[in-house]
Amino acid sequence: MTKKTTNFASMLLLLLALTISSCGQKYDVVILNGTVYDGQGGEPIMTDIAIKDSMIVAMGELKNAKALRIINAEGLAVSPGFIDMHAHLEPIMELNSCESHVRQGVTTALGGPDGSSPYPMKPFMDSLQQKGIGMNAAFLVGHNTVRRNIMGLENRAPTPEELKAMEAEIDSAMKDGAYGISTGLKYLPGAFSEVDEVIELSKVASKHGGIYTSHLREEGLGLFDAVAEAIQISENANIPVVLTHHKAIGKPMWGKSARTLAMVDSARAKGLDIKMDQYPYAASYTSISVLIPSWARAGGQEEFKKRVEDPVLRDSIKNGIVFNILNDRGGSDLNRIQFAKVNWAPELEGKTLKYWCEENNLEPSVENGADMVIKAQLNGGASCVYHAMAEEDVERIMKHPMTMIGSDGRLVEPGMGHPHPRWYGTFPRVLGKYVREKNTLPLVEAIRKMTYLPAQSLNLSDRGQIKEGMKADITIFNPETIIDKATFEKPHQYSEGILFVFVNGGLAVDNGEFKDIKSGKVLRKK
Repeated sequence: MTKKTTNFASMLLLLLALTISSCGQKYDVVILNGTVYDGQGGEPIMTDIAIKDSMIVAMGELKNAKALRIINAEGLAVSPGFIDMHAHLEPIMELNSCESHVRQGVTTALGGPDGSSPYPMKPFMDSLQQKGIGMNAAFLVGHNTVRRNIMGLENRAPTPEELKAMEAEIDSAMKDGAYGISTGLKYLPGAFSEVDEVIELSKVASKHGGIYTSHLREEGLGLFDAVAEAIQISENANIPVVLTHHKAIGKPMWGKSARTLAMVDSARAKGLDIKMDQYPYAASYTSISVLIPSWARAGGQEEFKKRVEDPVLRDSIKNGIVFNILNDRGGSDLNRIQFAKVNWAPELEGKTLKYWCEENNLEPSVENGADMVIKAQLNGGASCVYHAMAEEDVERIMKHPMTMIGSDGRLVEPGMGHPHPRWYGTFPRVLGKYVREKNTLPLVEAIRKMTYLPAQSLNLSDRGQIKEGMKADITIFNPETIIDKATFEKPHQYSEGILFVFVNGGLAVDNGEFKDIKSGKVLRKK
């Protein structure tokens, strides 16, 4: 054999060895021995999962498979990544790691809720994708945003030309990839809209296959009419509806979720697609201005100041606040209103309206509380936690088969204000408190509410399930230890029990440690 032939044979052997080696390194990750939940509600199975190039590519017996990383998930639950149906992603350009969500096992979040969204959508989404994000993010277009763009804070119906301009903005957002339209009919300027306006705008989103999510016009005494309005919008605009962060708020309404759920069932029996999302807490979070009658804030802050200076108007405003403290988010107790974010007085964060009255040497009466609400708004407003819901309603709504889980949580980092604990703990709280401790839900059903049901609602055909051909969005947790740690007193605490989180096949949480890999994608409806 000549020297040239020998060299050629050696090269062939080397190439063959490299080929064999490459074939042996078949997968990026193999997850062994896990208890796998498909997301659809089927009973879990003991099986293995292989991930390659962001996809689930194999399932079954894989103990002899070769991979860059092997994870032994024995004793752990392997679930599709959680999908948050109601997320406040406003700080995402600054907090693009999305750590507070990813640590909960969330791999996809739906932003733009309550009527507020980025606009225009395409440049925002392009910039976000270029910057990089820690989880997948989808967006709704906000009715309040669009109305403000066209009409400001005017308390009136739109002219035909203004309605056409709003329709054009909705159409543009849907073409840019929005998944639907959101309304915040309790907030300005959505509170100034009539149902016919909302129906016409929702028809535009429906034409593109979008959904409608709504912070209802009322969640207290007017709750039944507000649910009926959402059902009317679904029927007249031919659009799927999500009653977002569904609740019954204020003492007079405690227990009344039985009726709202019956309304949902009746609408669904007629063929309407009505669902809900919910956070697992008996306290809400929003601006202190929610206690102020909407008419008093028409035209913005300067107009509010003028009205307050008029003794007759101030008296009417105060009476409206007193009514809301007694019957709505105030829970008829100043101690139930807890300051969360107060830029002009950060020392108030975590304290209550009762405390603030007493600090000012005022009797903590509802009337004095109303005066202090006016003072807070004049100072620039504040965000508050409202402890004004009943646990029985939380559990009843959670059990409904058409309820999904949505945190209503804002992206956050430790030390940022005094947030609602749902910003850190929503999904682990459902699995720890309501599945393991209280047996409110079976684990398979809780996972369905967090994965397949929201994916189905958004028509995400490649997410929300664990099976071959799906995107490798996977959350692995210990069902015996998973629990939220954030409290109303000490909210800045990450949850426990989430051990591994894959976002598009990238390992974003590795054995409990967050990895800032930014493997998320901006999802755009096609």
